Amino acid sequence: MSPRILASNHSMLLILSRAKGATMKEVARFFKAFSDETRLRILHLLLKGELCICELMEVLQLPQSNVSRHMAYLKNAGLVDDRREGVWVYYSLTEPKNKVHACQLQCLSGCFDDYQRLKQDETRLDELKLKGSCAPPRSQR
Repeated sequence: MSPRILASNHSMLLILSRAKGATMKEVARFFKAFSDETRLRILHLLLKGELCICELMEVLQLPQSNVSRHMAYLKNAGLVDDRREGVWVYYSLTEPKNKVHACQLQCLSGCFDDYQRLKQDETRLDELKLKGSCAPPRSQR
């Protein structure tokens, strides 16, 4: 494990030991949500901003049922919000509710820079946004 990840894990343990406003059940739910590769990929993509379910399906190259199941899990864990506009459902990250939540998002945005899969997802998302997706352009929303 790299020194950067070890330092991040140490920071996470310090924050957990002082976490106020989070029950152990909430902390466990956060960690369970972060314990799946697909959910990590989704959360990493949502760091770039609000995305439509069809954009997530395209980037992740997964069927709608799989993506929706993971989105429901993340929503129930309090990590994402959704909103409907016509036939489209848009997802975004929730504001951190406590230090554990904030630390996990911070780690996701900085500690995983070396993972090729996440870089590929970002590239696919950038390409998708350039060519357009099934959702109307944000200026029309």
